[in-house]
Amino acid sequence: MNSLDAFAQDKLAALEAGALRRRLTITGRGPEAAAARGGRALVSFSCNDYLGLSHHPRVIAAAQAAVAVHGAGAGGSRLVTGNHAVLAALEARLAAHKGKDAALVFGSGYLANLGITPALAGKGDLVLLDELSHACMWAGARLSGATVLTFRHNDVADLAAILSAQRAAHGRALILTERVFSMDGDRAPMQDILAVGRDHDTWTVVDDAHGLGMVEDGPRAPLEMGTLSKSLGSYGGYLCASQPVIDLLTSRARSFVYTTGLPPASAAAALEALSILEEEPERGARPILLARRFTARLGLPEAESAVVPVLVGDAQKALDLSAKLEAEGFLVVAIRPPTVPAGTARLRVAFSAAHSESQVDALAEAVARFRAG
Repeated sequence: MNSLDAFAQDKLAALEAGALRRRLTITGRGPEAAAARGGRALVSFSCNDYLGLSHHPRVIAAAQAAVAVHGAGAGGSRLVTGNHAVLAALEARLAAHKGKDAALVFGSGYLANLGITPALAGKGDLVLLDELSHACMWAGARLSGATVLTFRHNDVADLAAILSAQRAAHGRALILTERVFSMDGDRAPMQDILAVGRDHDTWTVVDDAHGLGMVEDGPRAPLEMGTLSKSLGSYGGYLCASQPVIDLLTSRARSFVYTTGLPPASAAAALEALSILEEEPERGARPILLARRFTARLGLPEAESAVVPVLVGDAQKALDLSAKLEAEGFLVVAIRPPTVPAGTARLRVAFSAAHSESQVDALAEAVARFRAG
């Protein structure tokens, strides 16, 4: 065995020993939160299709029409091959939805966060992240070359103390946080964070990947980014901001400049999904109502979003609980370190407007039974 394979095998063995190895499993997805594995029909509570729009007939038809007109791919960087009209239309609608001057669509939410921070901060600057910020926010912060510090999760006093101590020693400064945290489902105190940012001449980036269409009340950040792959049921990422900021990122965000543009079909699907989201506000309210139905039945803290963590602690125990639920007909994937901190492995239950009350009640009953056992 060569050294590369030996290295890989040693690492895999260590992951296996800690119940941390990941494997891909062929999983079919259908409408109404349907899933299939190994020939078995399941109800998925692991999908981020919060509004059930990925299989909406209008969304599918928009994607099909875009493929027929524009082809399957963008063909290259938007700065090289030219800008598709459907992408320009999507950016205008996203900006209007967020109350901003302009928007820029990236190939994914990960690429958006990989490009935003390095375009705005560099050596001698300061980037402050909530300690539970998504991995892509960390990656973008580290790529910037700025000083990167963390503040305690959703702790505005800690954020203010760090800025009071550090701000004067740095040039530009950014705060990075999420409106809804992807693994805990809790919400950032955005009004207070934005106030601290203004007090210290610090720009705030808020990741709205898990809040779009459901949890958007309250003030807007100067930099509002998010994804097209969750509430909008498609694929891609975006930033909404002032026109000068978007113009700057069009030239400086490396994950935009040096990558192929989003396929027109994905943009068209997201554009149609955004129309449905705005036409049907009750669709956006439903996932949280169902999440609260679930937390009430299990005696958990009331859900703040469409995401509810069921903490288990041990990684293997989380895998075992997930397997028991799958045997009962529910797809609820175990989340393990390093995605979450050590000792906090969990089931991440994601609710969708496509779920029925009876499905939610059945899942709650199964979780309660297995936890008691």
